Amino acid sequence: MRLPGFHYQRITVADGVALTVAVAGSGDPVVLLHGFPQTHLMWRHVAADLAGDHTVICPDLRGYGDSDKPADREGRAYAKRTMADDVVALAAALGHRRFAVAGHDRGALVAFRAGLDHPDTITRLAALDVLPTVDMWEVMRGTLAAVGFHLYLMAQPTDLPERMIGACPDVFFGHFLDAWVEDPAAVPAEIRAEYLRASRDAVPSIVADYRASATVDVDDDIADREAGTQLRMPVTVLQRDWGAALGFDAAARWRAWAPALTHITVSSGHFMAEEAPATVIEALRDLLAT
Repeated sequence: MRLPGFHYQRITVADGVALTVAVAGSGDPVVLLHGFPQTHLMWRHVAADLAGDHTVICPDLRGYGDSDKPADREGRAYAKRTMADDVVALAAALGHRRFAVAGHDRGALVAFRAGLDHPDTITRLAALDVLPTVDMWEVMRGTLAAVGFHLYLMAQPTDLPERMIGACPDVFFGHFLDAWVEDPAAVPAEIRAEYLRASRDAVPSIVADYRASATVDVDDDIADREAGTQLRMPVTVLQRDWGAALGFDAAARWRAWAPALTHITVSSGHFMAEEAPATVIEALRDLLAT
């Protein structure tokens, strides 16, 4: 499946890894990064709107969708630092040295790392319904730990989770597509089927992505926090009110990283770009106009 009106191409970013990317529009560039267990198609409503006056770049992250899925031989093939470098190289290949970035879920963690590592490249940053990796592990307890069981599963050493998930991938990935959506109509059958197809074909790389978030990504975040590194650009975070319900202040945790923060509480399921696209579009347009 493709985003109507978008031009598709394959761009090699590093070490022979090629990303599939959809591009449309003209004007100041904005890169949209998808989450789990999705592909760039999750941005279909938001991307179509923003392309009216921006250059919109929607890649499949490495390991997802139709992008390459390299083996993780040294533990850093799916580090968020590596994936952030992919995004910067992708934008540069398209002629953009500076750009805004918005990410959902896993894509938000890549955007976060890009903002920390490439502050002169990322002009504005938006994160949808996630905490920075080190903060996520610090609050992951009690009820939240039960909801986030997949984080613990995919953190296990090779190749236990790969075997378990690979035995019934549609059941595993379908669970999140059902449990995390408040309005099933927001993810129609053909989109759901595409997410399942893409995830079914990417079990090892998706597990490697999550395993990195329990290892090298935590180390990178801790090093930056101890060094006092912060996001220097304007940052907008859209989040459901799960922090208050589970005993932590999500806005405060984000503000420790992002002094120029706008924190917005959204009433929807986790897939807010599909369930509440008007809210997401308004917030991104406000950020891009900053």
